[in-house]
Amino acid sequence: MKKSLFSTKTIVATSLGAALFLVLFMFVKIPSPVPETNIQIAYGISAFFGALFGPICGGLIAFVGHALNDLVAYGSAWWSWIIASGVAGIFAGFAYFKLDLEKGQKPGASFFVWNLVGHAVAWLLVAPVLDIVMYGEPVNLVFVQGVTAFLINGITAAIVGGILAVAYASTRTTKGSLDKE
Repeated sequence: MKKSLFSTKTIVATSLGAALFLVLFMFVKIPSPVPETNIQIAYGISAFFGALFGPICGGLIAFVGHALNDLVAYGSAWWSWIIASGVAGIFAGFAYFKLDLEKGQKPGASFFVWNLVGHAVAWLLVAPVLDIVMYGEPVNLVFVQGVTAFLINGITAAIVGGILAVAYASTRTTKGSLDKE
């Protein structure tokens, strides 16, 4: 069966993933020593769903979930970080093309590499540059926040997303795993 980036199942998964991302992003965060930068396990959700349904799904989950969190919790959106979250989710979703969780394939190096690359691009490049351009934030602050977000959320996404991917793949039957008696 051919994998599809645009199926009803993917749309439903994106909606559910964004809602789950929102709840986790809002209520399950661990403060870091750097202001306005938290350890967020929600990025594991976008990584897992991205690996299962593709980069569009992973990106939309993180983008929509983060945007809704900002609007509900703060009354306005901090677009530079919302866009960066979406970028991290898109990159995590590139593992979809190398991985088949539906067929029981456990996440390998590509899953972890795409997660780390995505968070590196998001937090070391996209968020700091957009913070400076859009909001005139101080350069030193945004890059300290970016490095912190990359380290803590990149690792958290890889670990939480990896655990979810392994657990999900373990529930799937691999081809040729059943013997005829």
